Amino acid sequence: MEQNSERVRELLNHSNKHIILAVNLGRTDYGYAWNLQRKVFELRRSGCISDVLLLNEHHHVYTIGKNGDRNHLLAAREELRESGVEVYDIDRGGDVTYHGPGQLVGYPILDLHGYYLDIHRYLRDLEEVIIRTLAEYGIIAHRDEGFTGVWVGSEKVAAIGVRVGRWVTMHGFALNVNTDLSHFDRIIPCGIFHKGVTSLRRLLGRHVPIDEVSGKLTECFSRVFGVDTCVRQPEEFLRLLQNPQNEPIECLQ
Repeated sequence: MEQNSERVRELLNHSNKHIILAVNLGRTDYGYAWNLQRKVFELRRSGCISDVLLLNEHHHVYTIGKNGDRNHLLAAREELRESGVEVYDIDRGGDVTYHGPGQLVGYPILDLHGYYLDIHRYLRDLEEVIIRTLAEYGIIAHRDEGFTGVWVGSEKVAAIGVRVGRWVTMHGFALNVNTDLSHFDRIIPCGIFHKGVTSLRRLLGRHVPIDEVSGKLTECFSRVFGVDTCVRQPEEFLRLLQNPQNEPIECLQ
C-alpha cells in the first residue's frame, strides 16, 4: 500500500493532468451503489476527495429517472419483487432502464470545474468513451442525434443518464456486455418504442470477459477526459472514505 501511495504522489508531482480514482466494485446491489455514489458525490462537492470513476455490475434491477414515465415499466412492481428484481425511482435524468449481471455500469463523479461547464459536452464525452471502447473490439458504434446513448445500427448498446449538482456529476452509463437482453422485454427502454437493444456478446457472437472490458473502458475514459487513472481496490477505497479530510484533495492515499 505504501508503494501505491508513493505512485500517487509521483503522479501528483509530475503530471499536469487531473487524477481520477478508478474503483471496480464487482457485483453490487443497486441500493448499496446508489448510497455509495451519494456519499462520494458529497465528498467531491466539498473538495475532500479527487474525481472518482466507480465501475460495477448490478443484481437485477429496474431504475426510473426523475422525469421517467412509470407506464414504461411493463411489469407490475409486486411481480418483479416476488421474482427478486428491485425497482428504484432515482434522481438521474432519463426514463426507465434495466441493470443486471453482464452489464458494465459506470458512475463518474467528477467536478466539471476542472474540465468544462457544459453538460451537453459531458454527455457527448461519455458517449465517446463507449464508442472508443467498442472500437477496441472492431465494433463501429455511433451517436443518434435524437437520443442520448450509444448505438450499433438501430440498436442501443449503452444507455446514459446523469445528474449534475453544482457542476459535480453522478450516475452515468450502462454498457451491455454479456447482458441477458430478455430483461428489456419488461420495459420500454429509455422510453424509446421503435428501437431495440444489443450487447457485445450478441455483436461478437461470444462471451466477453467484463473485467477486460472494464480495463479497456478505463483507458478510453482516461484518454477522452485527459486524466491520469489511479486504480484502487474496493476495500482500500472504502477505508479511505472514512477519513477523507486527512487526504490530499487531488487524490486519496
